[in-house]
Amino acid sequence: MAAKKRRKTQTTKIQPKRARNFSPGTVTYTGKKITTVTTLDIIDYSKEHFHRFETNNIHEAFNYEDSTNITWINVNGLSNTQDIVTLGNHFELHPLIQEDIVSTYQRPKIDEYEEYLFLVFKMLHYDDEQLTKEHISLVMGKDYVLTFQEAEGDVFGDLRERLEHGKGRIRGAGSDYLMFAILDAVVDNYFTVIEFLSNKVEILEDKLFDDKGDPNIAEEIQELKKEILQIRKAVVPLREVINRLEKLEIPLIEERTNKYIRDLYDHIIQVNDSVEIYREMIWSLMDMYMTTISNKMNEVMKVLTIMASIFIPLTFMAGIYGMNFEFMPELHLRYGYYYFWGAMIVVFFGMLWYFKRKKWL
Repeated sequence: MAAKKRRKTQTTKIQPKRARNFSPGTVTYTGKKITTVTTLDIIDYSKEHFHRFETNNIHEAFNYEDSTNITWINVNGLSNTQDIVTLGNHFELHPLIQEDIVSTYQRPKIDEYEEYLFLVFKMLHYDDEQLTKEHISLVMGKDYVLTFQEAEGDVFGDLRERLEHGKGRIRGAGSDYLMFAILDAVVDNYFTVIEFLSNKVEILEDKLFDDKGDPNIAEEIQELKKEILQIRKAVVPLREVINRLEKLEIPLIEERTNKYIRDLYDHIIQVNDSVEIYREMIWSLMDMYMTTISNKMNEVMKVLTIMASIFIPLTFMAGIYGMNFEFMPELHLRYGYYYFWGAMIVVFFGMLWYFKRKKWL
């Protein structure tokens, strides 16, 4: 069945609030995006079967409970906590898991339960050159995968296309491979984010050595520092999550999927190394900026010093012949005024020649 066109969910920006003074297991949304409705994107598939549809009715997801196929239920919108609780209770998710699903300040982690695995990670992408970080939760059971995100818009477009057209081995694999494919899509997009970040660093480096100069470059460096810190907070904990996932020995994950998870771990290590490299580069950009400003100031001081050095002897000469003494022999010379100007010009060009010879100019 052809996939229906995805509907847009209206979102409103609000100031983030941390859940405080609540008992453990209290489902309280702490994010920034308030959604008017909770949208479910449901994909039910097997090697020979594919069905996808969207709905705003949480209870329609319960129809796939007895399905022999693999079901992927992607929930868009976390602010309607009652819907999250309803879905969580149906799949018998622990109250602490339901709390973590809507707690957008939760760091990436993995929790192992008897019937399912629970993972938290961050999805990163650039939107109009602004880094966007979104909280993603994933629950993987024997024949289903639940993913929860704050609003519509993600990096799973290629994955959905592969599922729909039966590309690759995903339609013939289990829910553990679907979990790997979702994580792989997130990690692959990290490479895109790093590449975009690399371009921003190169542009800033060019601006630093541009003679025109940019008065806002210090602010741009500070913004870049904030971005790399956000990326690092998402990547470093996820490396630990995938490392632990690779070492799990549970029936939910088949041995053949472990091979792909090990490859995924290699990818997250590469991303982490790149993040550390660019973190050092960005940290050094401010030092380069201050050094550039200092060098420009030194050049200005050098020019002023040379000008002062040239005019010091000229001022000395003018001071001598500006004294009001009656008996000064040169004052009675017919061409004394012109001799004086000639001497000053000779001194001026003589000092310019000297500075040129010393390569100070």
